[in-house]
Amino acid sequence: MFLRAVGRPLLAKVKQTTGIVGLDVVPNAREVLIGLYNKTLTEIRAVPEDEGYRKAVESFTRHRLKVCEEEQDWENIEKRLGCGQVEELIEEARDELTLIGKMIEWDPWGVPDDYECEVIENDAPVPKHIPLHRPGPLPEEFYKTMEVLTSSSKHGAPAITSSESSESQSKE
Repeated sequence: MFLRAVGRPLLAKVKQTTGIVGLDVVPNAREVLIGLYNKTLTEIRAVPEDEGYRKAVESFTRHRLKVCEEEQDWENIEKRLGCGQVEELIEEARDELTLIGKMIEWDPWGVPDDYECEVIENDAPVPKHIPLHRPGPLPEEFYKTMEVLTSSSKHGAPAITSSESSESQSKE
């Protein structure tokens, strides 16, 4: 019992490298993360409670803080969170703290109710200053399903339910 209590920290695996150029190993990453996450939860209180940004930041930060408090080993933290290495999480937490400060300064939730913004219709040309993002193609199954659904509705036939769909697939 004594060896577990005293020897466990001494026997913990030490990360030699992150494998990422310019990102050094942080030997006390767990403690650094706990401190950053607590600071994030404190600073995000300056954002109005009903704002989506605050809700999102509080949600994932609380989850990550809980994992860091429950786990002692950096490997277990990385596995449970599944968001990269602890050193990357530290960089991300620092960036989030910077962003919180900027969001408070910019006050995007303070837009007056009577503010009018330009609305771009679907077929209108996109201004050059707006990045054009085109999502990748959807899986072929999506188009097949849409074709079946639209052809069924045109012919007045009832739509296929998921159980009927799985039955027809098992017959094929």
